[in-house]
Amino acid sequence: MKAGHCTLAIIAFWAAGCATVKEPEPAAEAAPQAPPSRVVAKPVQIPKPVPPAQVAVVAPPPPATPEAPRPNETETLIAEFARLRKLGPAELGREQDAARQIFNQSRSDSARLRLGMTLALPGAPGSDDGRALDVLDPLVKTPGASLHGLAFMLASYVQEQRRLTSQLAGLQQNVQGLQQKLDAIKSLERSLSGRGEATSVRRR
Repeated sequence: MKAGHCTLAIIAFWAAGCATVKEPEPAAEAAPQAPPSRVVAKPVQIPKPVPPAQVAVVAPPPPATPEAPRPNETETLIAEFARLRKLGPAELGREQDAARQIFNQSRSDSARLRLGMTLALPGAPGSDDGRALDVLDPLVKTPGASLHGLAFMLASYVQEQRRLTSQLAGLQQNVQGLQQKLDAIKSLERSLSGRGEATSVRRR
């Protein structure tokens, strides 16, 4: 009997264990995965080499010519004096009138010097070296004036011209005196020659 009871107990225990143990549920089926999309590689287009642009060859500009320095006031007046010396009496007379009008209006040193130049040049009816020296005198006596040096040179030129003119006049007077003496000698010789011929005729 004991063996029978043991057998029944084992069967009962096994049955209870089988009743409590649940069978595992089947795993949920995985969702079917879409096949990986096939990436189609596009052919790589290699850009064509761009030909170099035709660059117009531009000649470099010529080097800039430096501007000639402008003449200053003194240089301009010296050039004006050289021009005036080439004029005839009538043209120089018109230059004298124009220079006098400009000087009377402005009284500038430049106008004063130009008037002195026109008066100092001989040939025109209005030329007067004495008047030219009077016009230039204020500049000559002002060493600080911008045109003092040119005025001094022009005044010296006028004074030298007057000296030469005076010497020429003296020489002309001397020549005239010598000519008069020569004429007197010739007249005396003719007189003496005539007397000698008359005496010889009488003796014959």
